Amino acid sequence: MQANPLTELEFSRLGSGQVAYLRKVKTDDLATSFPALPPMTPGVELWALFAANGDPIVLSDERDNVLVGAQEHELRTVMLQ
Repeated sequence: MQANPLTELEFSRLGSGQVAYLRKVKTDDLATSFPALPPMTPGVELWALFAANGDPIVLSDERDNVLVGAQEHELRTVMLQ
């Protein structure tokens, strides 16, 4: 018996509201993920927390602050390299 594949919408909702990922980002790349941010010094590495579907949640220069943000939103975190 073959399982039904997930639709793109179903796949994008996996982990929604439960799982988030954190990763380092450079200020050069923030305009697409965090469009409301003012211009920042280029080349600076920051930590970002994203929802399972890729929506940005928290941005900080400290990894611990991002983890606190995840806890406040009751999210389990994974780290992407």
